[in-house]
Amino acid sequence: MRSVLLRLAVVAVLPVHALAQSASTQLRVTTTVVKNCTITSTDVSFGSYDPVGANRTAPLDGIGSLTITCTTGTGATLGLDTGGNGNRRMNNGSGVYLSYELYKDGGRTQVWGNSGGTLLTVVPAPTVQPRTFTVYGRVAPTQDVSPGSYSDQVVATVNF
Repeated sequence: MRSVLLRLAVVAVLPVHALAQSASTQLRVTTTVVKNCTITSTDVSFGSYDPVGANRTAPLDGIGSLTITCTTGTGATLGLDTGGNGNRRMNNGSGVYLSYELYKDGGRTQVWGNSGGTLLTVVPAPTVQPRTFTVYGRVAPTQDVSPGSYSDQVVATVNF
């Protein structure tokens, strides 16, 4: 009996944590990174058009820009439609139009459109940092138009 009491005394003295048990598992953590792009623009400003003087024989050039921010690794195309007045024409509000064109290159030889080969193809984003692309504009010379303020609204689209 004395040995049984001694064993009970020894068990009673053992720390509680020595008798504790545990189990473990793995907790999986997941997410999905979405492919996304945003687009902003800076207007193409031509300045003043002089159909009698400077622009009687020379075009009037201007520039603007499109800035896109895409998820890393996302390729895209940028398109520009023909504008709210159709066929890239600015309107003075009185039904008088001043024609212009938008280009992908500084030499103004590659028209920037909204489909096929006229789209600007953008390589996949190396980082999530914004990338800016210049829009080159040109108002053709020798247009016989009335004085006033002319404008058009072009929709720029990023497809990704």
